[in-house]
Amino acid sequence: QVQLVESGGGLVQAGGSLRLSCAASGRTFGSYAMGWFRQAPGKEREFVAAGSWRNSNTYYADSVKGRFTISRDNAKNTVYLQINNLKAEDTAVYYCAADRYYSGTYYSNRVSRYDYWGQGTQVTVSS
Repeated sequence: QVQLVESGGGLVQAGGSLRLSCAASGRTFGSYAMGWFRQAPGKEREFVAAGSWRNSNTYYADSVKGRFTISRDNAKNTVYLQINNLKAEDTAVYYCAADRYYSGTYYSNRVSRYDYWGQGTQVTVSS
């Protein structure tokens, strides 16, 4: 079992930045892929970014490329999502998730692929 705890959300003005954190604990997760998703009110959960603990490969949704950056600190078992130039449409609950079947090559952007989820952290962007 893997536990994921997100933090770092809040109320930010448009154009500002936030760094979300996802602290992982539990059984061995070093081979897992880590994903960030978000869900806005009345909308489906959508993929944002993915990365892993063991290589530098990353994958982003087209809608966030250039503004979002996923990174990790293996010593702290923490994955980060840096969000720059925030826009009103970024308002959502952001979730961290883990894919235990990550092959080491390709990341999935499907919600169903990810086995473990955090409780989410709210990001609200005011215009």
